[in-house]
Amino acid sequence: MKIKECCTVESQECIAKGIYSMWISTKVIAKEAKAGQFISLFSKDGSRLLPRPISLCEIDREGGRLRIVYRVAGAGTEEFSHLKAGDEVDILGPLGNGFPIEEGKGKRVMLMGGGIGVPPMLEMAKQLNCEKQIILGYRDENLFLRDEFEAYGEVFVATEDGSVGTKGNVLDAIREQNLTADVIYACGPTPMLRAIKEYAAEKGIKCYISLEEKMACGIGACLACVCKTKEKDHHTNVNNTRICKDGPVFDAKEVVFA
Repeated sequence: MKIKECCTVESQECIAKGIYSMWISTKVIAKEAKAGQFISLFSKDGSRLLPRPISLCEIDREGGRLRIVYRVAGAGTEEFSHLKAGDEVDILGPLGNGFPIEEGKGKRVMLMGGGIGVPPMLEMAKQLNCEKQIILGYRDENLFLRDEFEAYGEVFVATEDGSVGTKGNVLDAIREQNLTADVIYACGPTPMLRAIKEYAAEKGIKCYISLEEKMACGIGACLACVCKTKEKDHHTNVNNTRICKDGPVFDAKEVVFA
């Protein structure tokens, strides 16, 4: 059930260069949200009609709160970065499908996040009650959220410039540490997810990936965010699916990367 709601900003802070963490108080959306879903935030600038989709970082159902951690990437997110406690913001959510948490119960799990795909994995780390290996990929030494992940499992870090942890990406860290798992949950840029899909297939590991894609409507109406899949979409009768509505989480086996 998705709802448009006028919500109140509870707090906001800059946690790394260009990265902001915001807690939002909601009446309904937080109670319905699941790990891996996202919300769309609406600008107050009438020239920006389309909302900005942002993944959920944490969900506080009892307190009726949501946390988003996002990177300033344009005029919309720049506007949101100036919001402060007490300000109101319109949001639509919860949107998309979440990660199948039940698949990881009682198993050894890898949680992988790369770049701005790191925040959605924090709620997964909180909710999964199993053996967790958390592998996080960053550009440099700005390791936003790493300390918070350490409360929920063993954390391994990869940086593109080699300033911290393994030099390279999350798969380089996995190989360097000789990590293994029964299930993988991952979110990050397309090249990372393509490599993880191949790795999981090679090792015979069940894998779920959350795709990052520019979205317009956020509800599946405009067909602006599609990816190729093995199954035909019943709306278009082609091998495409809508990331915002049918995703953003998919079984990696179903996604066909170009």
